[in-house]
Amino acid sequence: MELNTILPQIIADNRLHARWLNTLSLMENTGARKISASEDPATVTYIILKHAAEEHRHAFYLKKQIEKTGEQLPTYAAGYLIAPAFSKRYLNQLDIDVCRYLKKELHLSGSELRFAAYLLVTYAIEVRADELYPIYQDALDAVGSKVNVKSIILEEEGHLEEMINQLQKFSSDWEAHAQKAVDMETRLFGQWVNSLSSELN
Repeated sequence: MELNTILPQIIADNRLHARWLNTLSLMENTGARKISASEDPATVTYIILKHAAEEHRHAFYLKKQIEKTGEQLPTYAAGYLIAPAFSKRYLNQLDIDVCRYLKKELHLSGSELRFAAYLLVTYAIEVRADELYPIYQDALDAVGSKVNVKSIILEEEGHLEEMINQLQKFSSDWEAHAQKAVDMETRLFGQWVNSLSSELN
C-alpha cells in the first residue's frame, strides 16, 4: 500500500493521527540523537550542530501538533505509536546497513566511519523527508486539518542542500555512495509502510 493511500485513513481518526504524529516525532528525535552521537567532540561543525538542533525541534514541534488532535500521548511507549517495533528500528537498521557498506567498500573505521555514515544516512533520510512531508501536508490540506508541517518542509529542503555540500567535500564519487544509501532506505521504507498498513486493517 502507498503512503498517500494510508495517510487519509490515519488523518480521519484522531487517535490514529495522534499516534502517527508521535511516531514521526520519535523518528525525528532518533535522528537528532544519532547526529549528536556521530559528532567528534573536537571537530564538530556549525552545520552538524545546526542540523541536530533542528531535528530535535522537529521532534518537539510534531509532539506539540498532537494537541490539535485532542489526544494526549505523553511518551514514545509502544501503545502511543504506529508500527512501534519497526519505527524504532528503522533508522538504526539503516545506520547498520550503511556502516557495513562503508567498511566493505571504503575500508573506513572509527571516527571516519561515524562521519561518513552520518553523511550517507542523513542524506537518504532527507531525500525521504522531502517526499514524505509534502505528501502528508497535501493530505492535511485536503481535509482542512489544523495540523500542519509546512515549517518542517522548508527546513528539510535546506538540510538536503547542506548534506549535498558536505558529501561533495567527502568524496568525488559521492553520488554513487549516496545512491547506495538511498536504495537501502527505500527498502526499509517499503517495509515500514507495510507495517503501518497492517495496523490499519
